[in-house]
Formats: sequence, C-alpha cells, structure tokens
Amino acid sequence: MFRNMVTSFLQHEKITTTDAKAKELRSIAEKMITLGKKGDLHATRQAAAYIRDKKVVTKLFTEIAPRYAERPGGYTRIIKLGIRPGDTAPVSVIELVEAEMTPKKAAKPAAKAPKAAKAPKAAPAVEAAPAAEEAAVVEEAPVAEAPAAEATEEKTEA
Repeated sequence: MFRNMVTSFLQHEKITTTDAKAKELRSIAEKMITLGKKGDLHATRQAAAYIRDKKVVTKLFTEIAPRYAERPGGYTRIIKLGIRPGDTAPVSVIELVEAEMTPKKAAKPAAKAPKAAKAPKAAPAVEAAPAAEEAAVVEEAPVAEAPAAEATEEKTEA
C-alpha cells in the first residue's frame, strides 16, 4: 500500500489521505528524495525497487531531488484538513515543500562599543549636537552612582 502511495505522491507531488498514513508516508517519501539526492546507480536501483513506476523514478532523480539539493531534510509538509464525513477519520494533505530554503548563517556576536563612539562616525556634522548630548548622558550615569558607592563605604566603616 505504501509503495503505491509513495509512487502517487512523487508523481502528483500532493495527495490527500488520513493523518496516520500521511505521517508514515512522510518518512518513506523523504528517504526516497534522499536517495534521489545521492544520484548514483545504487541509489537509483534502491529507489526503483520501492517505487512502482519507472517514469516516477526518473522524475525523482531529474526534477524533484535537484530542487532539494541544498535542503538538509524536511521535504514534505502535512496540512490537516479536518474530519472525513463518512467514517470521521482525520484527513490531511501531504505535499512537497515548494519554498526555496536559504541556509541560516551563524550570527557572530559583535563587540559592543559605546554609543557615543558609534554616533560621530555614522552621523553627519549636522547631528553632532545630539551626539554630544548622548555623550553627556553617558558621562552623567557614573557620577550618579558615585554617591551610592560612597554611602556603602561609610556603612562598612561604621
């Protein structure tokens, strides 16, 4: 049954089935796409042993697998549709993911510099006055902390 479902799924790239069958079909279909990404003779024969139609095997290796060459997995998507009226079985659509995947780049933590130092470099001369005000605000903060530090020193001496 799953051999027929995988063949139909890869042929049409989207099928409607029950939730349980869709979840099971996902793992088999993703293994077939991974074989297609390998692209060698052994992988072709392994896929042909499971998929019932030779045209679908050709489609897998020529159209589907190259589409997902950069994607490390997750080639399918299951969308739940609701309940089938005849037997109240939960029904889903399983489809191939069409969106292009861009690999995430690791974010490098940037060294934090004071805001006053960044502002004059990027700001034109017209905005020099607001940058000077920011610098004054930055300088005021340590002054406000100084009396608190003196108060704690007095408490420790007493």
